[in-house]
Amino acid sequence: MSNQEVVDLMEQVWSSIDSLCSPLSEAQWKTATDCPGWSVQDQMSHLVGSESGILGEPRPDHTPQDTGHVKNDMGQSNEVVVDFRRSWTGQNVLDEFRDLTGRRMTYLRGLTEEQFATEMQTPIGPGTVTEFVRIRIMDAWVHEQDIRRALNIPGELESSVAAHAVGRVARAMPFVTARKAQAPDGATVVFEITGPAGRVVPVSIEGGRGSELDSVPPSPTVKITADVETFMCLGCGRWDPTESLSSGKIAVVGDTALGEKIVHQMNIMI
Repeated sequence: MSNQEVVDLMEQVWSSIDSLCSPLSEAQWKTATDCPGWSVQDQMSHLVGSESGILGEPRPDHTPQDTGHVKNDMGQSNEVVVDFRRSWTGQNVLDEFRDLTGRRMTYLRGLTEEQFATEMQTPIGPGTVTEFVRIRIMDAWVHEQDIRRALNIPGELESSVAAHAVGRVARAMPFVTARKAQAPDGATVVFEITGPAGRVVPVSIEGGRGSELDSVPPSPTVKITADVETFMCLGCGRWDPTESLSSGKIAVVGDTALGEKIVHQMNIMI
């Protein structure tokens, strides 16, 4: 994709979130989501806090009171901007989201190719401005899906943004297979993500390292099949692996012991 096509995806996901949340009632804003301790409004507040920080606006001078659901320092940092807005109405948070994303879009549309190539620190290490935007697209889509599941308003699982988000998580599967699940040398694992936004990710293990293959092996050690929603909910730590396996949302064929071990290690989020 060109840099402007990347920005197009950013605009698409922000627009989709706006359209999804515009008609929500206050009760819907307060609906609990898959993220422990977070409501629909909290999901939006997290997105607002991220874009506000990117624009260089000061963080709230605020200390969250209820942090029992927070697991690490990153979660504690996120909670500051979320808890600060908990007393607001959902509409007020949405208004801020519109203002911030509008300004961010103006900024992104004005960047030159040289500026897109500028080196910077991203959430996953050194990268470029383009890479940073790619990460933001996935993050926004994931939180949009958190909101959709909570409100039982499915959508955006077959879009180009969904395909982009799937690709971001899929690229981590060689690491998941080799390093987290400790698959043995010589093993081959095929992740089949079904649906228009899905893809097939064949992985081989050599020397304790995983790499994506150019083609699908005829007889892989194990094949793991899931639809886009299930793959992303497991990859982003939203769903319990054991429940997903027992319910049939994700299927393992071949070396089931290895496959189930991989499924339990698919979460790549902090």
